Amino acid sequence: MKQKIRIGCGAGFSGDRIEPAVVLAEQGKLDYLVLECLAERTIGLAQKRKMLDATKGYDPLLEKRITTLLPHLVKNNTRLITNMGAANPIEAAKKIIAIATLQNVQIKVAAITGDDVLSFIEANKSSITDLENNKPLSEYNIISANAYLGAAPIVDALAAGAQIIITGRVADPSLFLAPLIHEFGWATDDYNLMGKGTVTGHLLECAGQITGGYFADGVKKIVDNLDKLGHPFADVFADGTAVVGKVEGTGGVINLQTAKEQLLYEVMNPYEYITPDVIADFTTVYLEEIGKDMVQVSGGSGAAKPAGYKASIGYKAFYLGEGEISYAGAAAYERAQLAAAIIEKRLKPFFSDIRIDFIGVQSMHKTTFSNTSKPYEVRLRVAAKAQTAEAAALVGGEVEALYTNGPAGGGGARKYVNEVIGIVSTLIDRNLIVPQVKIFES
Repeated sequence: MKQKIRIGCGAGFSGDRIEPAVVLAEQGKLDYLVLECLAERTIGLAQKRKMLDATKGYDPLLEKRITTLLPHLVKNNTRLITNMGAANPIEAAKKIIAIATLQNVQIKVAAITGDDVLSFIEANKSSITDLENNKPLSEYNIISANAYLGAAPIVDALAAGAQIIITGRVADPSLFLAPLIHEFGWATDDYNLMGKGTVTGHLLECAGQITGGYFADGVKKIVDNLDKLGHPFADVFADGTAVVGKVEGTGGVINLQTAKEQLLYEVMNPYEYITPDVIADFTTVYLEEIGKDMVQVSGGSGAAKPAGYKASIGYKAFYLGEGEISYAGAAAYERAQLAAAIIEKRLKPFFSDIRIDFIGVQSMHKTTFSNTSKPYEVRLRVAAKAQTAEAAALVGGEVEALYTNGPAGGGGARKYVNEVIGIVSTLIDRNLIVPQVKIFES
């Protein structure tokens, strides 16, 4: 068994930049590269694409990422783990094999399935309630249902010799925990080690956040060279300790502040951070800055994994109609207010809930505008929910009509209609879910 491995995180969400992953794959001296590209609504949207074309449903950037990264992965003997399979890991694996064939590369790809529990949910939706509202799932127009799998099937894929592992819905830290279990021979019921590995995975999973991207504010928290922000890697040791760093010469910073912010990111209870692999305790984590862009991570523990898997349920919530128009110059805010009053009167017969924002004045926090300062320019945004796309289109149409119907000086009108996917969650007995690993070779 190895005593140390290096894992890099090249993406923290579906639309993340590709260049930092290339730098890691080319210069990072990695054993593993993880691309974490799946959020709650992302998989619902992927399921919609799969409904239209059975060969789609994986991440839209999969082809571009794999085409770019594959030569570096092969050259440097780096294994890739990613959840870019989204709603269709099997077709994603086939696409990777096709890319490898074009590049004349021999490679073994593992697709992990079993997270798609839509058929189970549909069959039992009257008796299953959501966690958020305690409503039966039968009250939702469900389009996707995916359980958060843990590290175990990824470990199986690594043991089978896969160089690229592509999954659907897997808990984010589990993508990083799996190679630690595989390389160090950790027992999956050693919950202290599972907790330590989950801490490292959580620190890495959002990529550029721990290297200063989401940390920087440009005033008190200054971060240099954000235009070429580097993504992180961690040297992880067999005892579960780790050192987080980044490739020398890349932008950003890793220090105690960035590490602490990421450690607490999206953590409701640091005593019980629940994943499919362990209930991790973050309160005993110790961080130490040991050099430039180097933070050592030790401590952390865990308790037995939960009896159920969390499942994320995507459903058709509503159509959102939006319209925007700008007013500038003298009395810009007053003209925007007049426009808003006109729109509200015209839309009120058709919509029960209309949202009006004066962007640049009070759209974010809905604070009361102070008349001590008059804005020179204001952008008016009007939005409303509807059950059909046609009804939602009324919103943007009315805003656009303000061009010549007044008030004076409106410009830059835009209108949008989007179908919104809602998300609720539930728990499923883990014994009802059996992940599968399917191997493909070029």
